[in-house]
Amino acid sequence: MTRLSGMPDAPESRAATIASLKDEKMARKERIEKQSWKPGNVLSPLPVVLVSCGGTEKWKPNIITIAWTGSVCSDPPMLSISVRPERYSYEIIKTTGEFVVNVPSLQQAKTTDWCGMVSGRNVDKFAESGLTPAPPLKVQCPIILECPINIECRVRQSLPLGTHTLFLAEVVAVQVSSALLDARGKFRLDKAGLLAYGLGQYFALGPVIGRFGFSVRKRKRKNRSG
Repeated sequence: MTRLSGMPDAPESRAATIASLKDEKMARKERIEKQSWKPGNVLSPLPVVLVSCGGTEKWKPNIITIAWTGSVCSDPPMLSISVRPERYSYEIIKTTGEFVVNVPSLQQAKTTDWCGMVSGRNVDKFAESGLTPAPPLKVQCPIILECPINIECRVRQSLPLGTHTLFLAEVVAVQVSSALLDARGKFRLDKAGLLAYGLGQYFALGPVIGRFGFSVRKRKRKNRSG
């Protein structure tokens, strides 16, 4: 007998479909293979940031690229950066206790990479890169005007870990590009064109696929008129 369109499947048919889907899922899992690697920094991707520091009588403004960075606390807002002691900016940050985490966009990708290839001991990175030092709100070191997000920080603690020293810092001010605010004043991060970094490569972030909690959010029912 031919099933009429719109009629529900018979229980036997639904059970067969569910069984088929389970078999397919199991088959995909069986095809996943793993390799054992030695311990290393493979956590990816990471945010791409330009950290500005200096700007005092003793230290000229400088820029350092940082791979190891991240948020660590909500209240008070805090983040961390890890810096090798041999880096020129290490002594600046250790001495002044301040820095700014500037988040670049795709437009600054090449400049960002260049800033990580030269040393502030020998080069004025602001002058050579064309990046613009702009006034901060709470710290002495300049922000980078072209970066859409600028996070001003004061060091609260430093932890020597090995190859790097971890600077734990409190966020004391934030500046964002006004061009990325919509009519309601919401910051459109999806329009910023941000970068990510992993295993020596730069990536462009893709489109928004959901908001926090979208996996459990119930769909709103449409009101039926009449």
